[in-house]
Amino acid sequence: MSSISYEDVKAAGGRIAGYVRPVTVAPVDPGVFGPGEGWLAYEFTQHTGSFKARGAANFIAAHLEAGSMPGAGVVIASGGNAGLACAWAAGRHGIRATVFLPETAPAVKVAKLRVLGADVRQVGSEYAAALEASREHAARTGALESHAYDHPLIAAGAGTLLEEIRTALPGLDTVVVAVGGGGLFSGVAAAAHHHGVRVVAVEPENCRALNAAVEAGRVVDVRVDSVAADSLGARRVSETALYWARQDGAVSLLVPDEEIVSARQSLWDDRKLAVEHGTAAAFAALRSGAYRPAPGERVCVVVCGANTDPSDLVRSAG
Repeated sequence: MSSISYEDVKAAGGRIAGYVRPVTVAPVDPGVFGPGEGWLAYEFTQHTGSFKARGAANFIAAHLEAGSMPGAGVVIASGGNAGLACAWAAGRHGIRATVFLPETAPAVKVAKLRVLGADVRQVGSEYAAALEASREHAARTGALESHAYDHPLIAAGAGTLLEEIRTALPGLDTVVVAVGGGGLFSGVAAAAHHHGVRVVAVEPENCRALNAAVEAGRVVDVRVDSVAADSLGARRVSETALYWARQDGAVSLLVPDEEIVSARQSLWDDRKLAVEHGTAAAFAALRSGAYRPAPGERVCVVVCGANTDPSDLVRSAG
């Protein structure tokens, strides 16, 4: 298992400083999180519209430092967001990026990838098919294989987000993150564990790779069937994510699709934030009561991605 440490997160912070946008935090109205003190981390304003830019920037920078970037460039399989981040990070250095996506990937993400200059290949109906195709491409061409979530450099880069949230919110008790394959969770948990911060991992009921792994005591394949599957639809979680989920201070929760849809609409109605369903899963855990903060508990929900078609949000009465 390729785990990561707090030192890896700190090293990532040094590599990507000045290249990623520092996160902004905003308070939640009193009572929304019950008796807790609520905040939202606006990571959806990051380059390429999601937290994935952090890991991609760290991955590319580390390989350039080591002189291990091949002429064939980099290849990645993605539901969309990791591919966007990889294409952005590679493009900054004139490196070719080939991105494999499921045929079901949202058109908005495919279009953005092409704008970024990526070589886009669409294969199969799930992330797993795109991953297999990307590995075949790497073996055939010699391209450097990145990963949407299961790589120590990717996870460590994502963990830099927790460092910034703690700087903005001294005395942070709890951070809440949505989980797909576990890259964001792994990085955030590695940093949070060092600081004694609780991490709440939230998944859709029918995309529960981390929750099922915790229950089974090992990584297992799960069914992928959720409105949030385009960003949280990993069939299995990383071993690193399972490791951190079994440490003290980690909580795994599930929310139904209807709560995710409601939370996403709420973020639009109340704040005019057009975010992905996967992003809204973390907010849904607080809004639905799946996670109930203690009185005075300082809680920050990561609003992690906004690569979505907002046309289904216009029913707002605002």
